[in-house]
Amino acid sequence: MNRNFYIVCAFVLCSFVLQGQNLLDIDAYVDVDTKTIKITQKIVYNNTTSDTLEQVYLNDWNNSYSTKSTPLAKRFEEEFSTKFHLAKNDQRGFTAITQLQDNKTRELNYERPEQHPDVIKVWLNSPLLPGESYEIRLSYSLLVPDATFTDYGVTKNKDFDLKYWYITPAVYDGKWHYYSNKNLDDLFIPKADISLRINHPMNYSVTTALDYVNIIPDYENKRQTTVHYGRNRIETFLSLNKFPRFSFVQTDDFILVSNISEKGLPVDEKALLTDRITRFLTDNFGSYPHKRLLVTNIDYNKNPLYGLNQLPDFLRPFPDNFQYELKLLKTALKKYIDNTLLLNPRKEYWLSDGLQIYYLMKYVNMYYPDMKLFGSLANVWGLRAFHAADLDFNFQYFLYFMEMARKNRDQPLTTSKDSLIKFNANIAGKYKAGLGLNYLDDFAEDIELSEQLTAFLSAYKLQPVSTKDFEAFINSKTDKNVDWFFTDYINSRKKIDFKIKALDTKGDSIKLTIKNKRKNTMPISLFKLKNDSVIGKMWVENIDSTKTVVIPQDSSDMFILDYYNIIPEFNQRDNYRSKKGAFLNNKPFQFRLFKDIEDPDYNQVFLMPLIEFNNIYDGFTLGSKIYNKTILRKRLNYRFSPQYATRSKSLTGSASVFYTHNLENQNLFDITYGISAGYQSFAQDAFFTRIRPSISFTFRDDKDFRKDRTDRIIARYVSIERELGPDAIVEIDEPDYGVFNLRYVRSNPGIINFSRFATDFQIADKFSKLSVNYEFRKLTKSNRNVNLRLFAGVFLENNSDPTSDYFSFALDRPTDYLFDLNYLGRSEASGLFSQQIIIAEGGFKSQLDTPFANQWMATANFSTSIWRYIQAYGDVGFVKNRFDSANFVYDSGIRLNLVEDYFEIYFPLYSNRGWEIAQPNYDQRIRFMFTVDPQVLLGLFRRRWY
Repeated sequence: MNRNFYIVCAFVLCSFVLQGQNLLDIDAYVDVDTKTIKITQKIVYNNTTSDTLEQVYLNDWNNSYSTKSTPLAKRFEEEFSTKFHLAKNDQRGFTAITQLQDNKTRELNYERPEQHPDVIKVWLNSPLLPGESYEIRLSYSLLVPDATFTDYGVTKNKDFDLKYWYITPAVYDGKWHYYSNKNLDDLFIPKADISLRINHPMNYSVTTALDYVNIIPDYENKRQTTVHYGRNRIETFLSLNKFPRFSFVQTDDFILVSNISEKGLPVDEKALLTDRITRFLTDNFGSYPHKRLLVTNIDYNKNPLYGLNQLPDFLRPFPDNFQYELKLLKTALKKYIDNTLLLNPRKEYWLSDGLQIYYLMKYVNMYYPDMKLFGSLANVWGLRAFHAADLDFNFQYFLYFMEMARKNRDQPLTTSKDSLIKFNANIAGKYKAGLGLNYLDDFAEDIELSEQLTAFLSAYKLQPVSTKDFEAFINSKTDKNVDWFFTDYINSRKKIDFKIKALDTKGDSIKLTIKNKRKNTMPISLFKLKNDSVIGKMWVENIDSTKTVVIPQDSSDMFILDYYNIIPEFNQRDNYRSKKGAFLNNKPFQFRLFKDIEDPDYNQVFLMPLIEFNNIYDGFTLGSKIYNKTILRKRLNYRFSPQYATRSKSLTGSASVFYTHNLENQNLFDITYGISAGYQSFAQDAFFTRIRPSISFTFRDDKDFRKDRTDRIIARYVSIERELGPDAIVEIDEPDYGVFNLRYVRSNPGIINFSRFATDFQIADKFSKLSVNYEFRKLTKSNRNVNLRLFAGVFLENNSDPTSDYFSFALDRPTDYLFDLNYLGRSEASGLFSQQIIIAEGGFKSQLDTPFANQWMATANFSTSIWRYIQAYGDVGFVKNRFDSANFVYDSGIRLNLVEDYFEIYFPLYSNRGWEIAQPNYDQRIRFMFTVDPQVLLGLFRRRWY
């Protein structure tokens, strides 16, 4: 039987080579204990172009794990993950090639391009002519990486989940398309016929999308060879598990193989839902060209349904069947499209992503038209009062895309996938593409877009295709001009923003003026309503700046743009106009408890009860926050927070008004200006009033949003007034003051390499000062943390009280006369709160005899790893006061770096004071850094996604 099988394989191989088909013939031997796979492989590469090829490029993405400096490693660094950098060498993978020959066993020269260690450039011994094939024979060994990094590799249970594990040819269509693995699941390879024989221990089983052929046992060695075969394949996933959890559901259309599960859902119900999904796929995409469609938990976890679906089971607001159905559908849609539509997944991903979301929306509308964004929570008392409870489930796609558009972080859908920031790559970009197809569907009224998409997918099934082909196909089917979709919507960051500027009724006609607030050519739908019912619809196109349309007078009483919210418009708050008069266009105020999703029909005001621990002087503060900030960012934001302090028994609070002006397609992308004011205590029965107008300019690299570097210029004026009550225990040694402050900050954050440079200039009635600060951190290849901070500050003029250090540079604990720092106990000289440290100015940890400098100061702070989060630190510097010589200061100790910049503890050991650990009251010398500001803590999340 084995001999017959190999004869059949040889016959099939010969026939396909003659037909010019790409072929991959793979023999793999898996050694579970050493995590290695030895492979003997034959690649038959067919030149389908009119060019003669001298070289061939091969993809070897297993080698992307080989060092800490590969593009994959840098990708982890960019997304603030150290798991790859800190891993042991045997946890990372690599490929060792032992032989690379042609079909005449002649050696082939090869190299790995400098910037692409996971790509192989092979020089052919003879030119590959158009229409001919070339055979390459390889022998190589894989050290399979741990699955910890990308979910692909060897798990803790010694199971193998493999993707992009064997060597494949790259695509050539007039130029070579090769690139490195960046954990985006976007390898671009030509379709090929794959013969796979994998030898593995008998207690393991193989699951793959290829067709099962045979198992050849080897009882003597307790191993077996599993044989699979597939035609016209690009799928490379293979699971080798001791206890596989895959289910095989035979439907009328194909076999769906899956290990996606849902607790508590009966097997028969899963089968019914699976059958409905496969029928939906076949109806909309045509027949699947293979016997099996394989979807995995890994596929889903890499592209989940974001939002409320990810809540813990006991909070999940959606039925189990709905949850399971959408998980399976979303994953199956992606796999179906990726396996049949041979687009470049790094450069032209938007079409496959858009199709996935478009059909996901269509499926929900078809089978769950009443499902709400909040699910069952929409009917819960208290929650049902929120506008979010009224919104349909599919509204989430608009919400997540607009999250990035409102923050001026959206990117064109034609941006290379590896240049997208994580939130755009995983969420916002996909949703924009899906919303765009829905927008196109609504606009192209002379065709049924879903039918044309089915025709397109059938015409190009398993054929090389590009988004240009899709554009030409759609243009050939509709008489409407859809160029705007491909130029403005897909290929730019242009926002959609229209308003009804004016309505004029004259005789038997109505003149309606629509303003396009953005420079684009996108159309807008206009609806006529009577008694809140739609009685007419038209599309208004080619609105350069403003356009007036004349409508016959009828019974309509209201005109609304995009009534059904099909179009992802930036601002929907000015989309309607009433015949009855301008005063009816003024939106009523709507008061809501807690923040909500924006409702364009109202001027929303939110109230939030506040219970805060302000500091030890105010104790707990009770009050409320009155504000207009919704889930999506607004340009104009105001906030008023009156509070009552339980300890000081006084009224405190703050207020602010800020406006953000976003600029697109230039390095200066954000201008924010406004004013804030506050009244709080700074000591027992001592209060300060701060008024602070400010303006800031923020710059970034407009060509590459993934670069974390930002430059910021901040100009502000800080006015401080203080008052002491009869029970105050502090004195004011300086009169009230105002300070003009100009700052420049260049920040280049990173988990492996971090740098920050800042200059600060201040001028007031009695002083002017200038300081510079530079911080540098590096996680070395030997996993050692190195931290260096330099500070230098000088008074340009100082006419303040020479007996007061209120405005002086501080060595270890700044006086914070601008009230910028978040001290828990601002004026404490003893006790726990006095031990809080905020690394600013001198940055020392020990409290020395010269804690201030009223002339100049220069310091350096250094720390490095001892073991894991335990570090040694040392500080040195000079402190110069007027009429005194400069003092040399130093300290050293142990730093527990539990969460960098958020939670750290410092244990002083030796300083100018001598051995501090041997001195009395050592526990009072221990310093801690602790951050409680929620916005600061959210930065831990944002930096990974934005």
